[in-house]
Amino acid sequence: MTRSWQLAFGLLLTGLAGYVDALGFIRLSGLYTSFMSGNTTQLAVFLGQGPIDHVAMPALLVLMFLAGSTLGSGLSILTAPRWSSPVVLAYEALLILGALAFGLAIPDLGLASLFMALAMGSQNAVLGSVKGFRAGTTFVTGALHSLGQNLAAALTGTGAPLGWVGDAAVWAALLLGALCGAVAYHALQLYALIIPAGLAGLLAVAAALFAVARG
Repeated sequence: MTRSWQLAFGLLLTGLAGYVDALGFIRLSGLYTSFMSGNTTQLAVFLGQGPIDHVAMPALLVLMFLAGSTLGSGLSILTAPRWSSPVVLAYEALLILGALAFGLAIPDLGLASLFMALAMGSQNAVLGSVKGFRAGTTFVTGALHSLGQNLAAALTGTGAPLGWVGDAAVWAALLLGALCGAVAYHALQLYALIIPAGLAGLLAVAAALFAVARG
């Protein structure tokens, strides 16, 4: 896969993460399915101030994200390098479909959100650094920090004038994806998960075609 295609994949995956995170945030009334810093802070607040019965969900979301990251990384390690991306993407698509199925069948248990967190944890195993910045991950705090650094370098003439564009694109992809997720959830409720599952599946097929083309 060329750098340009890696960049395109990364931005689409970042948008997908924003989309799923928006669905989780709305469904969980302020918790997240990919932004674990926020869930960790909420967990600490609930532990310190209560109500104690609110501790379970942020704790479970963090654990499921960690499990997803472990399983996705394990798949990536055990799979031949050129097939790792399609395999992890296909796995992610199945997890999102699982979130939809469990959410429709047993809506009161919060299983949809837990499977969404599992899927988002696994996604981080798909791509690493692309042209010097992170793309395809489910968080953008690092991208914003890098954006600030590159803006400073551009303004002081010590770095590339457009060196900040990539990190800005990653942040914008998450923002746009979250906006689409919020709009889709308003219109489709949990069925909005069909869209990211389909996108992950299409990206898995595209990555597999790249792997075949590489021989």
